[in-house]
Amino acid sequence: MEQEHTYHYQVMRRAIEAIDAADDTVTLADLAEQMQMSPAHFQRVFTAWVGVSPKRYQQYLKLDHARQMLRDHFTTLETAAEVGLSGSGRLHDLFLKWEAMTPGDFAKGGAGLTIKWGWFDSPFGPALVMGTDKGICGLGFAAEAGAEPAMADLTSRWPKAAFVEDPTALAPWVTAAFEMKGETQLHMIGAPFQLKVWEALLTIPSGQVTTYSEIAQAIGHPKAVRAVGTAVGRNPVSYLIPCHRALRKSGALGGYHWGLPVKRALLAWESARAEAVA
Repeated sequence: MEQEHTYHYQVMRRAIEAIDAADDTVTLADLAEQMQMSPAHFQRVFTAWVGVSPKRYQQYLKLDHARQMLRDHFTTLETAAEVGLSGSGRLHDLFLKWEAMTPGDFAKGGAGLTIKWGWFDSPFGPALVMGTDKGICGLGFAAEAGAEPAMADLTSRWPKAAFVEDPTALAPWVTAAFEMKGETQLHMIGAPFQLKVWEALLTIPSGQVTTYSEIAQAIGHPKAVRAVGTAVGRNPVSYLIPCHRALRKSGALGGYHWGLPVKRALLAWESARAEAVA
């Protein structure tokens, strides 16, 4: 059963890559052929994983989808906070336990910390995950960035930490994160301003978006839009701290640390799942 699950995971990853790389809509028959599956079987697997058909999913990947989301699924963060959508609530239908380092510990650059790391399959390409004994502190995608740059990027965040390869220790948290069940613990390592921005990102429900200026308002620094954008870009835990849900005021995607194709895939996947649940 586990082998079948891993196989389907890889099929979905390759299907998303094929869809995103295409200049136009890819037919079900063509996708199934690329995945070496029958159209009916591929449709069943894809719909079970994403929640909608491949055709419907592709509509979410169109370039104007972000603007549509901003019109129809914009989240006012103050309202979200008032109704309890925060770091202590639910994200991606799973429970996140959030803990942050003190400013003093952050200033030490990870000195005295042992950070475990490992590579994992994810729906959005190879994922590099790092964590302390308290939870996941880093998650990056290598589909666009590449494995070596992703490793160099995350290890540079905590230059004085000791890094140990130990995917087994991280596996329960990673499984909970990507399969959206169980509890995932986070150990956030950042400056106080960054932590405020990252906590604000946690208030954005899956399938919805906000803007950099809205985040600045929510954390009490309405003029610090550029600084907010920088903090969003420095978020070390992609996907779980949903920096991909932050857009420009115009509805443009803006940047994404791990590549815009990954951001588009994340937003499309969440929109599709939100529609399937509604």
